[in-house]
Amino acid sequence: MRHAARSSEIAELAVRYRDAGVSGFDIAGAEAGNPPTRHLDAFEYLRRENFHFTIHAGEAFGLPSIWEALQWCGCDRLGHGVRIIDDIGANENGVPVLGRLAQYVRDKRVPLEMCPSSNVQTGAAESIADHPIRLLRDLRFRVTVNTDNRLQSGVTLSEEFAKLSEAFGYDWDDLQWFTVNAMKSAFLPFDERLALINGTIKPGFAQLKWATH
Repeated sequence: MRHAARSSEIAELAVRYRDAGVSGFDIAGAEAGNPPTRHLDAFEYLRRENFHFTIHAGEAFGLPSIWEALQWCGCDRLGHGVRIIDDIGANENGVPVLGRLAQYVRDKRVPLEMCPSSNVQTGAAESIADHPIRLLRDLRFRVTVNTDNRLQSGVTLSEEFAKLSEAFGYDWDDLQWFTVNAMKSAFLPFDERLALINGTIKPGFAQLKWATH
C-alpha cells in the first residue's frame, strides 16, 4: 500500500519467491498525497532484478500520477490509468487528438488495467456508459478489463464484460480483443502467453461464436 513504508521490503520478498509462484509486484491505495516516487527505491530495485510491476495510477488522481508511474518509476502496467483521457482532446472536426503522454502510452502499448464498475463506485466515471474505456478501445490503446477488488466491487469478470456489452454493444470479437490484450500483458514468459492465446483463448472464443450463431 502506497501510504505505508514497507515497499522495499515487500519488493525484495517478491523477488525472493519469483520462482515459487510470485509473478509481479503492485502498489495501490490512495494516490493523492502518496505519489509513486515515494517508493522509488523499491521500483529501481525491481527494475535491476528484471521483475515485473504494476502501479495504480490515474484513477483518483490525474496525469501527473500516470507520468510519474511511467517516467520515474518505470512500471510495466498502469492500474486503472483511466485519467489518461484528460490528455485526449478533439479538433474542430471532432477527431480525437492525443497529447504527448497519451501518445506515449498508446505508442508504447502500456497496458491499462481498466475497472469500469469500480470506477463508477469511486466516482472516477459517472456510469458504465460514460466510461472512457469506449474511446480508449476505439483509439486502440492496450485496454484490458478487470474487476479491481471483486469482493468490494461485488462484480465478476463475466459481469463486467456483460455490462460493457450492454452499454456499448460489444460482441464476442470485442471481448476476445480485450482478453487477448490481457494475455499479451500478463507477467508470463512470451512462449506461455502465446500458447494461451493461440491454444485456449482464440479457440474458446471461436467456440462461443459458433454456439451463438
